[in-house]
Amino acid sequence: MTAIRMISSMLLLMLMQSGVLCARRFRGGRNPQPRRSPPPPTYRADRGDTTESFPLDFTAVEENMDNFMTQVKNLAQSLYPCSAQKLDYDMKLNFLENTSVTCNDGSPAGYYLKESRGSRRWLIFLEGGWYCFNKENCDSRYETMRRLMSSSTWPQTKTGTGILSPLPEENPHWWNANMVFIPYCSSDVWSGATAKTEQSGYAFMGSLIIQEVVKDLLNKGLDNAKVLLLAGSSAGGTGVLLNVDHVAELLEGLGHTGIQVRGLSDSGWFLDNKQYSCTDCTECLDAITCAPTETIKRGIKYWGGVVPERCRQTHEGEEWNCFFGYRVFPSIQSPVFVVQWLFDEAQLAVDNIQLTGQPVQEGQWRYIQNLGIELRNTLKDVPAMFAPACLSHEVITRNYWIDIQVKGTSLPRALHCWDRSLNDNRNNKAPPKGCPVHLIDSCPWPHCNPTCPTIRDQFTGQEMNVIQFLMHMGFDVQKMAQQQGMDPSKLLGMLSSGS
Repeated sequence: MTAIRMISSMLLLMLMQSGVLCARRFRGGRNPQPRRSPPPPTYRADRGDTTESFPLDFTAVEENMDNFMTQVKNLAQSLYPCSAQKLDYDMKLNFLENTSVTCNDGSPAGYYLKESRGSRRWLIFLEGGWYCFNKENCDSRYETMRRLMSSSTWPQTKTGTGILSPLPEENPHWWNANMVFIPYCSSDVWSGATAKTEQSGYAFMGSLIIQEVVKDLLNKGLDNAKVLLLAGSSAGGTGVLLNVDHVAELLEGLGHTGIQVRGLSDSGWFLDNKQYSCTDCTECLDAITCAPTETIKRGIKYWGGVVPERCRQTHEGEEWNCFFGYRVFPSIQSPVFVVQWLFDEAQLAVDNIQLTGQPVQEGQWRYIQNLGIELRNTLKDVPAMFAPACLSHEVITRNYWIDIQVKGTSLPRALHCWDRSLNDNRNNKAPPKGCPVHLIDSCPWPHCNPTCPTIRDQFTGQEMNVIQFLMHMGFDVQKMAQQQGMDPSKLLGMLSSGS
């Protein structure tokens, strides 16, 4: 049996290498977004080499050789289309079996699925896209962003990128998982549980949509899963914090106690800040110009929003607190990995910091720096997190997500370390050495991390380096050098290198 396993492993590795080459040959047809030059590949501390790992699902070997050989057969079959120059990487649209759970306008809710037979890992991704919180701004949202409130124009297929990509070169750790993308069509930060009424004119069923998708997937192989990772970006990232324990409790209640439910929240860790400035704070017309606390207070009533029970008990009567990461996180029992830009563009937008047009004023610059400090403070007790000092929003579905590093560790590598630490801890092993899971930048201004995404001037479209960007932001090199007690040329050198 050992010899068979060795031969099978060698065969599978050979097939995988062929698959990587095949994917590289035909990737150009996917019209990828422009990418910056990638940083040096991350090392594997446990082996000492310099290549990013492409982990396989060897759980089948541990339990059943027939299942493992099925993986080999499926991988071999998946490479056949290479000869025909056609790769079926797309996730396919499925509507919910329970038709009473709908999008805002009553159209059927659904999800996109790409199965990976043989893998016992499932990734369910929640899309983001702000929200609306009363009849007037929901009507406006329906006119201008209908796909976020209705399934009537959804395409039949969707191609995954970033952590949803099936390409090992773009998604080193999760490429062979079963991929699920749930479009956001409930406008309620994935919290609602209210059917359409004449008074509201809309259904708000985000929380119920997640539950129904999970139930549907149990009939498509999820019942045999080992790990379910509930991930999401922006409003979807907040949705992960609100729903990850609900999903774990649902599966446990249905008798599926062997499935490890985990969360990955990207750009959903918002702060309930006081806005920098406010021309008419009482008007509160939409989710961007209105203070975050005010919109959520109004929204949770309008949506019939549901929050985690332990958080609700902690903030009884003020359940809106549970929409803010640092307030809900202490009550979450499932393992959660938090990804958060220290200078999140969406946070700055709701805080009324405008980064277009004229350079920022000194007061705005201080506000931006303080935002980074506040986020660091709220994240310091989060065991697993990745927080680069960049000005951006969302990352895990961007195809440059493998390029971003904090203290020399890439985000896919950090997630791989987190997975290993959870698996090792379940087996009562010591966590892996040299495999960090708590990563946060310490430098104090936006884009002081040299691996941050490329910045472009919003008027000319030209790329800006760190110094150009900071000058555009109104950064005074001479003044900052004086404050730091150093020569301006030395400070410029530090900025250029990202120190």
